Amino acid sequence: MTDRQAILEKFEQGLNPQAPEKSAIKAEVKGYGEISSIFAVQGIDGWVFKRLPLFADRASAQTYADNYRTYVSKLQEAGLNLPPDSLDIIGANPVTLYVGQQEIDSGRFGHKLLHTLPPSEALELIGQIFAAIKKVWQYNQTHKPAIELSIDGQVSNWAYYDDKLWYIDTSTPLFKIDGREQLDPELLLNSTPGALRWIIRLFFLKDVMERYYDIRLVYIDLVANLYKEQKPDLIDPALQLANKHLPEEMAPITRKEIDAYYKEDKLIWQLFLFFRKIDRWFTNKVLRRKYQFILPGKIKR
Repeated sequence: MTDRQAILEKFEQGLNPQAPEKSAIKAEVKGYGEISSIFAVQGIDGWVFKRLPLFADRASAQTYADNYRTYVSKLQEAGLNLPPDSLDIIGANPVTLYVGQQEIDSGRFGHKLLHTLPPSEALELIGQIFAAIKKVWQYNQTHKPAIELSIDGQVSNWAYYDDKLWYIDTSTPLFKIDGREQLDPELLLNSTPGALRWIIRLFFLKDVMERYYDIRLVYIDLVANLYKEQKPDLIDPALQLANKHLPEEMAPITRKEIDAYYKEDKLIWQLFLFFRKIDRWFTNKVLRRKYQFILPGKIKR
C-alpha cells in the first residue's frame, strides 16, 4: 500500500461527507461539479480528488477503473492533453473509488480565465476549446463503431497553463465499443434519491449520456454554459466561433437554441441537486444513516 492509499484509507474511515473540513483527516473543497465535489486531502500535497462511492463490490469498482484507464488513453490518442492522475479503490462498505489529479492553480481554469483575460483572449481560449472538442469528433469519425468517445466541453472542464490547453473532466468514462456504452448507467443512479430513480432513468439518463457524443450538442452546451459562468456578453461571439468550428454538413447553431437549452438544463440540474439534498436530510435525520456523497454547495447560475 502506498502512502497515498494509506492516507485515503484513514480519510475514508473518518470522513464527514456533510462537512469534509471536519473529518478526522481534514479535506479542503476546491470546487464543485454538478454531481461531485473536488477536494484536497491533508497529507497528500499537490493533488486533488473526486470521491465515487458508487460500487457494490471491489470487482465493479475495478471495472470502472479499467474503463477509466481506457477512456483516458483514447482521449490522449485523440490529441488531448491530460494532467497526471491516480486511481485508488478504498474501503469495503461502501467501496469507494478516489480519482486523483495533479492540482492545478485555480486561476488557470477556463471559467476563471473568462473573468481575468481581456474579451479577445477569452474568446481565443474558447476557440481553442472548440478545436480540441473537434479533435475528439474527428477521432470518432475515424474509429467508430470500434470505439467512440464522449466529451463534456464546458469551459470549467479545461485549464490553460504551460502554454497548453488541458482537459480535466475525466472521472466519468463515457465511451462506446462497437456501439455499446461501456459505463453501466445504473452506477450514475446510485448518487440519486432512490424514490426518483425511475423518473431519472426514464426521462433524463439516456439524454444526458448521449449528448456528450454529439459535437453539435457539446458546442451548444459549452456556449449555453456561459450564462452559468456569468459571461452572457460572450455568448454571441462564442456562438459565431462555434459555427465556424462546426462540421460543414451540420446546421448552424442559433441563439434561440442556446437560450432554450440553458433554460432546460438549468431546471434539470437545480431539481437534481434539490432532491439530492432532500435525500441527504432523509438519510441522516430519518434513517439515521451516513449519507455517503459530498454534495456541492450553492451553485450560481
